[in-house]
Amino acid sequence: FLLTVDTEEEFDWSQPLKRAGHSLDTIPRLRKFQQFCEGYGVVPVYLIDYPIATSTLAAEILREAIAAGRAEVGVQLHPWVSPPHDEEVTPHNSFAGNLRPGLEFAKLKHLRDTIEQNFGAPPLIYRAGRYGVGPNTAGFLREVGIAIDTSVRAGFDYSSEGGPNFRHLPLRPWWIDKVGGLLELPLTTVFHGTLRRWGGAIYPRLWRAPRLRGLLARLGLLARIPLTPEGVGIVEALRGIDMAVANDLPILVFSFHSPSLSPGFTPYVREADDLDDFYAWWRQAFARLAERGVKPTSVREIMESVALA
Repeated sequence: FLLTVDTEEEFDWSQPLKRAGHSLDTIPRLRKFQQFCEGYGVVPVYLIDYPIATSTLAAEILREAIAAGRAEVGVQLHPWVSPPHDEEVTPHNSFAGNLRPGLEFAKLKHLRDTIEQNFGAPPLIYRAGRYGVGPNTAGFLREVGIAIDTSVRAGFDYSSEGGPNFRHLPLRPWWIDKVGGLLELPLTTVFHGTLRRWGGAIYPRLWRAPRLRGLLARLGLLARIPLTPEGVGIVEALRGIDMAVANDLPILVFSFHSPSLSPGFTPYVREADDLDDFYAWWRQAFARLAERGVKPTSVREIMESVALA
């Protein structure tokens, strides 16, 4: 399994996006989370956006662990806060793949180079902010030396907001371009329940009926379980892990947003007790993964394994 962290600034998720007005108060919490992961032999992958990439404190906290291979760094492109700022800040433009090609590339290249300069390692993995890949993204990733994309959130559809539709994409990794060396590593989401075999067809039809989705889950008929502590209880998550193992998935990809490391910045961690629950979630998830023989991996290890395949 791979643990990825969308490492980003704090902002009000309920308000329109804007270039300024964000904060970086959760950066010091990265130190504790890194130590926590090291205690379990887990190498977290910090997918860093521009405000974090230019933070002296973030580099100070993570640089040594990255150099020692106890952590890894990747790119997360939030176009609204990433220069050059040549576009309007709109919902459509918040998906980097919707930008004109030259601008998407310029933002990606500048962010990638800033991360390498400040964190001391070339980032080899990419996630588009809001999962917003587009038709030109793969070519740009190859051009800047990215080996793995992990923007695909299988089972989710963002087209109503102007973003991509991942509803029919697989959970197993695949080569976007084997000759060019670009691998897709989708985030892991599984369906659980009596109707799970048809989850990919049924669930998207219920996006306007959240109560019906909840009812199906409570009845044990159908639940969609992304592997994240954000909005997914540990009982569900453990079911998701078991389902992923039963489906013989070769790798499980977990994720969360770094502002959840401090109370008050995301809907998932509001109080101090929520943060305690957050860490307890990971402890129980790590224990279940160990029970099922699922070992932590890293970007470097994945690249070495596919090179030998």
